[in-house]
Amino acid sequence: MLRPERMSKISVTGAQSVMSEVIETMHELNLVHITDYDGSWDGFEPGDSLEGADEVSSQLVTVRAIESTLDVDESDVSPAETVDLDDPDSRLEEIRTSVNELDDRRDELRSRLRDIDEQLDQMELFADLGIDLDLLWGYDSLDVIVGEGDPDAIESTLADSDSVEAFDVFSGEGSVAVFAKLDGSLEDELVGVPITTYQVPEESGDPESNVESLERERQQVEAELDTVESELEALKHDSAAFLLALEEQLTIEAQKSEAPLRFATTEHSFIVEGWVPSNRYDELASTLDAEIGDQLEVAELKRASYTNHGGLHEDHDTEDHAEATDGGHADETAVTDGGPATTDDADEQVATDGGRTGDEIVTLDDDPPVIQRNSKITNPFELLVTAVNRPKYSEFDPTIILFLTFPLFFGFMIGDIGYGLLYVLLGYGIWKKVDSEAIANFGAIVAWLGLWTILFGFLYGEVLGLHFLEWYHIEPVFHKGISDTEWAITWLVVAVIVGWVHLNVGYILNFVEEFQLHGAKTAVVEVGSWLLMLNGLWVFIFSKAFSLSKPTFLVRASGQEGMMVLDNGPLGFGFTGFPELVGLIGLGAFVLGIAILIMGPWYEAVEFLVPLAHTLSYTRLTAVLLAKAGMALAVNLLYFGAYTDEEGFHFMHTSTPGHKEEAGKEIIFGGLSNMGSDISVWTLELGLEGALLGIPVYIVGHIVVLAIGGTAAIQAIRLEYFEFFEKFYEGGGKTYESFGHETRYTET
Repeated sequence: MLRPERMSKISVTGAQSVMSEVIETMHELNLVHITDYDGSWDGFEPGDSLEGADEVSSQLVTVRAIESTLDVDESDVSPAETVDLDDPDSRLEEIRTSVNELDDRRDELRSRLRDIDEQLDQMELFADLGIDLDLLWGYDSLDVIVGEGDPDAIESTLADSDSVEAFDVFSGEGSVAVFAKLDGSLEDELVGVPITTYQVPEESGDPESNVESLERERQQVEAELDTVESELEALKHDSAAFLLALEEQLTIEAQKSEAPLRFATTEHSFIVEGWVPSNRYDELASTLDAEIGDQLEVAELKRASYTNHGGLHEDHDTEDHAEATDGGHADETAVTDGGPATTDDADEQVATDGGRTGDEIVTLDDDPPVIQRNSKITNPFELLVTAVNRPKYSEFDPTIILFLTFPLFFGFMIGDIGYGLLYVLLGYGIWKKVDSEAIANFGAIVAWLGLWTILFGFLYGEVLGLHFLEWYHIEPVFHKGISDTEWAITWLVVAVIVGWVHLNVGYILNFVEEFQLHGAKTAVVEVGSWLLMLNGLWVFIFSKAFSLSKPTFLVRASGQEGMMVLDNGPLGFGFTGFPELVGLIGLGAFVLGIAILIMGPWYEAVEFLVPLAHTLSYTRLTAVLLAKAGMALAVNLLYFGAYTDEEGFHFMHTSTPGHKEEAGKEIIFGGLSNMGSDISVWTLELGLEGALLGIPVYIVGHIVVLAIGGTAAIQAIRLEYFEFFEKFYEGGGKTYESFGHETRYTET
């Protein structure tokens, strides 16, 4: 799980005469991640597309254009629907013609609707004036402007103008019409006056009658548009399965016909290199041998190790798996320059020895693609890993660790059976109902977080912030610490210890990576130094060295009294601190770590307090725990009310404040549920009016707490991404993209 699928670099070499058969077989296997030929080998050129590639690409563009016009997607096709693709060309042309005609007609009608709407807007303006249309145009000696503006400003401007002989201004509620006899242009006279002008249509009659006529025309256009839309929808329903199946078929044909562009070829032969999962190499070789036979050679060039990004070296345990179809073998040294020698004397000749010269493998230099290996349970958490980046082939895949720690952090912070059930239901609903794999994985993660929230809810004994175990006089395993300082301090120390362990895991993974990639010296200098600093510092902190200067809940000096978390605290187990000598050794290890770090990238030494700061960052777990518990407490206090007695704090579930006061209890808050007329429901006594009015407050309050509880996920994932991943994870791996196609709408 921590390492990706083991990958093997393979070479397939053959004559041009069998290339089509090889492409067909490899595509059906859907197994080889092809390495594109980069033109670096002498005598080899990228191949040419197979015959008919342009026609296939053209048809594929047509199909996708039709699908876009009809808005076709996979939800439009029934899983049981069958498609006949025996004669697709004529049906495709028929669909294309119909779609183009209907789409053109739809565009015309939509354009006409826009024009009508513009005319209606203007005509309503003219109707507001109450002036017939033929009075607004056609004058030889008058200028007319119709629009929206301030009549008073217009009159004032025209009255002050020496060029205007006469004018009149008519206005409606929002419109204005200006008639003027003047030397010059009316528009020039009104420069500087806020007015929006409209073009007057050269029509006659009452504007209101024109409005009615336009509205009738609009209804007719809308009806016709609805008809066209219905015809397109019917066409979509009838042709969706055919189009998706044809697109799939054409996509497959395009992949096959364009595959030679990725091959290294000569006039008579070809070589294709790529990556396959090592445990499936034999399947590839045997299938190609069975389909093509002696005219082809398949070789496993190398098995990529995890020690150098997989690109240049190989493991030397591939002898049993390296037999090519013609008796080829995998050699032990990868060479990244030069090129395979070939013999091109006849069409049936192939590249000599599968692209090997002498004792060396000559191969294209590329890193292997990454196939993450995770179980069905942990697989959804790959979503959180790839949100940062896909792991490199040489890196550890942190998915399993994320699966173990992220829900643990979240459950610890929320810890409530009621909230956990809601998270489970929400996550399950998303996972079950959504088709998108990424969103479905998100739903699975939410459901998993909910399960851990339920688990901690039982440990805390809480349902929606209520301590249900108290009703049965049962003490919960843990307390959140909202009303108990000792528990709150305990959780702070526990969070620090969890951070200490978590960061150690990150540094250890990084140490292994650096050791495998660059050797022991680099691993010790660049990672071992941080391990020394982290553990040395915290061993010193949890030791009795300089104990008088440390908090007593952490380390208690001889003669001191009080609660020490790991000794006599709620979770204490008698640990009073590491001996003073051990603490001083830890401090020395911290200083030694800084000294070793300076031997490498010395500038990193300025971050020598990272082991302290990043570990303390985990105390946010306790902060969110207390904050969420406090919010739930506030909601319950508002609704139920609470009182105190010699045993502590209690919500009022079973009787009213008056009864509690009579019993000598101190009322903190009466609660909404206890206001109004006293009634009894089973063993509960409450106020009818207050309970009814308080229920919406109670529901909304807990919904808010539930939503804000989502910030716990943000805090938990922040610890994973910034504190943990930073220690060992970079990402940037290449996605495994096998040459082939998973069919959904067609059968092979």
